[in-house]
Amino acid sequence: MTVDTKARLAGLRDRMRSQGVDLVAICPSPHMDWLVGFHPMLCERPCLLLVGPEREAFLMPALNAEGSRGRTEIPFHVWADHNGPNTAFLAALAEVGGTSARHIVLDETMRVDFAALLTDALPEAKRSFTDDTLSYLRMRKNQREYAALKLNALTADKAMQAGFAAMRPGMTEKQLATIVFDAFTVQGVEPGFAVIAAGSNGAFPHHFNSDRALAEGDAVVMDIGGRIDGFPSDITRMAVVGRPPEGYGQVHAIVERAVVAALEAVKPGALARDVDAAARTVIADAGYGEYFVHRTGHGMGIGGHEEPYITATSDIVLAEGMVFTIEPGIYLPGRFGIRLEDVVIVRADGPEILSGLSREVRMIGA
Repeated sequence: MTVDTKARLAGLRDRMRSQGVDLVAICPSPHMDWLVGFHPMLCERPCLLLVGPEREAFLMPALNAEGSRGRTEIPFHVWADHNGPNTAFLAALAEVGGTSARHIVLDETMRVDFAALLTDALPEAKRSFTDDTLSYLRMRKNQREYAALKLNALTADKAMQAGFAAMRPGMTEKQLATIVFDAFTVQGVEPGFAVIAAGSNGAFPHHFNSDRALAEGDAVVMDIGGRIDGFPSDITRMAVVGRPPEGYGQVHAIVERAVVAALEAVKPGALARDVDAAARTVIADAGYGEYFVHRTGHGMGIGGHEEPYITATSDIVLAEGMVFTIEPGIYLPGRFGIRLEDVVIVRADGPEILSGLSREVRMIGA
């Protein structure tokens, strides 16, 4: 992924100044990908990108140095297994002007032993995570990021349709997942996940695919995603094999109304928790509140799951360019589950749905 590192570093420093932050420390992660366009392999060897008020530097394991030098002009402080990272780390910290930092930001995905290098060196510094710096910047997608996410959404539409076309009684969840993965691959997309949850398995939102065969009367949750050009897709649709189970139509209609209510709440200036509340209220008022067991959505970007999280406790103010999922669900133990999921981007006049695929249930062999 090609990024304008200079511009993104400038934007990060502007944000650091506004938040009173003296040092940002990033490990190999989506944060690093967003900022510099790559990350070295993450392992037990400390690897950090340190960003100070005016300069930046890498703490870089020797094993990763040669493969990384051609990807960035940021200075390296290299360490090897025989001498350990401490000396190189202190030199990198000094280079970026971080030895007297009073407020440091840690990448929340960082290993504890990586973080200990910073907390041991700066025991009196205030410590926070990236919510108001890197995550804040990453939430607002530019046109290129939008185009990549839109492309990915359309490839997922095709993979979903391939799954629908192949679905039949007797096919196992794992077999159907393989068909979806193949449908991503033929489009040049790296398959990411395909949760196929048939019948009572649909009551588990994060079901692991099994050898259970699809049978007459099964409601099937299909939650799939792939990745191309550094960005992911994520979509959930429903299918029914043969005749729907008792009560299916009513519950599907409730979840659809929850999606619509959430979409109507998406606008610049709204709070993320208001979007969650809009969906949750529809489901609760219908008597199924205890069966909606997760948040309404999560941000989408190079990390797949990132800010803004659409939860009951999030006070994030929605702004144009933010991208996230809307995915309410109802999960009835021992019976079935229903989840409908779309990725949206916030526009001045409301949400734009990136998928082009209807949320209507697909009837198989009916």
